[in-house]
Amino acid sequence: MTSIKLDPIDIRILDEIQREGRITKLALAERVGISPTPCWTRLRRLEKAGVITGYHARIALRLIAPITTVLMEVTLGAHKQADFERFERAIKTLPEVVACWSVGGGVDYVLKVMTRDIDAYQRLVDDLLQREIGIDRYFTYIVTKTVKDDAVLPVAELLTDADNS
Repeated sequence: MTSIKLDPIDIRILDEIQREGRITKLALAERVGISPTPCWTRLRRLEKAGVITGYHARIALRLIAPITTVLMEVTLGAHKQADFERFERAIKTLPEVVACWSVGGGVDYVLKVMTRDIDAYQRLVDDLLQREIGIDRYFTYIVTKTVKDDAVLPVAELLTDADNS
């Protein structure tokens, strides 16, 4: 994996656009302390390098629809490459599964699932089990309160820690 070298201005650009994706080029340049043309050039370089993968709106879904968030641990019955691929292919087709991580430890996957209610979640699970995609066991954790759900990544902190090690 090749990593792109970022200087402090690049890091400030990333921080600002994470917090405000619709910021104007002029305002971005002012916030990071450089003139608009070099700022725009840096932004385009970060996009071309794949560091910036897109711009998205965060939606306050609870204001427009009922929602239940569930964390789900999944253990597969078999652990051949084809088993993992079959499970992952199926999961990628489900819009209710908003995140899925392959993890080490006692389970194979952790999923973040968003449905209208518990009944809708259970119907989703029943469908997954009927598909026979290799699920041996699953555990469900209902989110009762969101304490923190930040879309802003700690870019500066991660890069600082890497430089000090």
